[in-house]
Amino acid sequence: MFADRTLVIATKHAKERVIAPIFEPALGVRCITPDALDTDELGTFTGEIERRLDPLETAREKCRRAMDATGCDLAVANEGSFGPHPVMAFVPGDDEIMVFLDRRNGLELVVREVSASTNFAAQEVRGEDALKAFADRVGFPSHALILRASPRSRQPIHKGINEPAELLARFREFQQRQGHAYLETDMRAMHNPTRMEVIGDAARKLVDLLQSNCPACAMPGFAVTEVIRGLPCAACGLPTNAPSRHLSLCGHCGHREEQRNPLGRTREDPMYCEFCNP
Repeated sequence: MFADRTLVIATKHAKERVIAPIFEPALGVRCITPDALDTDELGTFTGEIERRLDPLETAREKCRRAMDATGCDLAVANEGSFGPHPVMAFVPGDDEIMVFLDRRNGLELVVREVSASTNFAAQEVRGEDALKAFADRVGFPSHALILRASPRSRQPIHKGINEPAELLARFREFQQRQGHAYLETDMRAMHNPTRMEVIGDAARKLVDLLQSNCPACAMPGFAVTEVIRGLPCAACGLPTNAPSRHLSLCGHCGHREEQRNPLGRTREDPMYCEFCNP
């Protein structure tokens, strides 16, 4: 379905470095990037351009613009968000959405990868010791930094700092002007190897979905869409939080299948039962 077709990766932040090596051998596509696509028009992490669409619609729009710019009918795009992890509230999280569009076949597939593997952080710093401590903590200089006057200031703003001498010089400019600077991690993919790894995880998840075909219509994207919990406890027989069934759905033709006992067992260990082991 995808072999020998051209896939445009909608990015200006070098995401093709990790996406193309995953997609090309798995799907047989040839990956390109659009020369003139400016994805920053849809919003920037530092707020100079406000993101007006949600992450999913932003990724879709990137795909549409990349296909329009190149004439390709196959596109993939990614949009990341950063903040508290949705499960571990006091841990920063990287939430990556990846969208695959196939105009020829009317196919859209979406995956989400949420990871606690991120250096996302920001801090007001007033001295060089604090500057160095923050930089060391977030993996500088392999991970670039951003300096500006305050969290919402737009000018001056210095992005992509990955040289210790430049970091110190820029900080001293702010320190002389106002006594402090606001320091934050640069979350653009080409400046953040940790984020690039999470994008790679999302790409692998998307390829797995693309290689999962519906048994009814053979279209890609047949996946588990609902997990029904309640596997009975082996000791007391009461329902536990363990999955008892998986429901899979084809987004193209609507075919549904139910898989019972997805864990390969009909009873759960009592150690995981809230009644036997509260």
